[in-house]
Amino acid sequence: MSRWFEDIEVGQVSETDSYTLTKQEIIEFATEFDPQPFHMDEEAAKQSVFRGLCASGWHTAGILMRLQVLSRGGDDGGSMGSPGFDDLRWLKPVRPGDTLRVRSTCVEKTPSRSRPDRGSAVFLAEVINQKDEVVMDARLIGIIRKREAGPA
Repeated sequence: MSRWFEDIEVGQVSETDSYTLTKQEIIEFATEFDPQPFHMDEEAAKQSVFRGLCASGWHTAGILMRLQVLSRGGDDGGSMGSPGFDDLRWLKPVRPGDTLRVRSTCVEKTPSRSRPDRGSAVFLAEVINQKDEVVMDARLIGIIRKREAGPA
């Protein structure tokens, strides 16, 4: 299912399916990519500011990306990548057993002035846990192909 530039409207909100994290995957991700004690060692985590084991924020960001791509069917002919993001914030710890979903709201949409086959859109992406608490948010920027340009 492709999402084209013309299909996106400012104010449009979408939500993804959910994903539940396990203790094992939190520890494995941290061991490989963010080896801080509060992500890998339950006893050390209890003594930290987090008062218990929590996922790396980068793990949470990766789950956000996974959920967004899968919500579009994985093969999004309209997506042309991203120049980055702004204002990434980790607001609450993500714990083993937490179930996360993403709510994405388009806050800006701009046709390209130099490349008529595309435009950019900015989305407020919020990662929400099973308690309906926002645990992470960021302003994501997407470059999106126009329908008449066709697939890459």
